Amino acid sequence: MMRIAVLASGGGTNVQALLDAQAAGALAPARIVVVGSNKPGARALDRARAAGVPAVAIDHKAYATREDFEAAMLAALAPHAPDAIVLAGFMRVLTPRFLEAFPLRVINTHPALLPAFPGAHAIEEALAAGVKITGATIHFVDAGVDQGPIIAQRAVPIFAADTADTVRARIQAEEHALLPAVVRALAQGRISCEGRRVTIAPSTDADQLL
Repeated sequence: MMRIAVLASGGGTNVQALLDAQAAGALAPARIVVVGSNKPGARALDRARAAGVPAVAIDHKAYATREDFEAAMLAALAPHAPDAIVLAGFMRVLTPRFLEAFPLRVINTHPALLPAFPGAHAIEEALAAGVKITGATIHFVDAGVDQGPIIAQRAVPIFAADTADTVRARIQAEEHALLPAVVRALAQGRISCEGRRVTIAPSTDADQLL
């Protein structure tokens, strides 16, 4: 079993998708053992508690440096002994020190087809640029902002009448399916990375997305 810590900063719809997949038996051999947030009032924490998963909050505003905050978060996660970290709307850039604790075991979901539109305003920037297709990306996390090797992507169309909210809803629908599938594949040992090239070995289960 791969023990997963999920970090989120907001509403936690991707956290809920992972919890739902776990409840349905669709995440094994991965298991969510803790959900953490840098915001004590994050809805993601309530979702974890409702599912019977431990929830920890480490307010980044209480720490003078990013390194101090990360040390506190790592200490809070340590009793749960996670093997991998899933960032599900976690709005903090992680330093190399944190990432080195989980080499090629930190993944993130991003609402765009990276490398296009990295950063916190990907949907708004895609609309402003007039692109016709955007999407969802799951990638390994490195020291850059949304620059790590890409694991999987799903395309989402943008229509003339779209707003940021309608595009976001369409992207989230793809994320909610893709993120649990990637976590499961990671736990199954089917994902490998050489440089920036990520390979996912075929699954023998017909019901798996990846």
